[in-house]
Amino acid sequence: MPKIADADGRAALTAVSDAQSTGSTPARTDLALAVRWLLQQLDRSAPGNTVEVRVPPFGAIQFVEGPRHTRGTPPNVVEMDALTFVALTTGTLDWATGVSSGVIRASGIRSDISAFVPLAL
Repeated sequence: MPKIADADGRAALTAVSDAQSTGSTPARTDLALAVRWLLQQLDRSAPGNTVEVRVPPFGAIQFVEGPRHTRGTPPNVVEMDALTFVALTTGTLDWATGVSSGVIRASGIRSDISAFVPLAL
């Protein structure tokens, strides 16, 4: 995934937040850029290869130091839609609520990423 400049990522995130606050659907390009930038920030917060975070169709990362995964389905996977990921990383949705409501799907003993969200933006 190409590196996204902070200014571009913040602008896209602002556009997504603005659209949501007015009750409209964010532009797909803004949502894609915001998600990819937030994934980049999450990876920066805890480099590694132990937990895979998937936000289809926009991106995925492996982060958190620990045992490295190399083949097949990773043992620790967190998956959610793009708007849920934005809410989780910006603090408008907390981890426990997201998991208990089913909008965040987490599997594996190391898949609890609550220590890394929300991001300090």
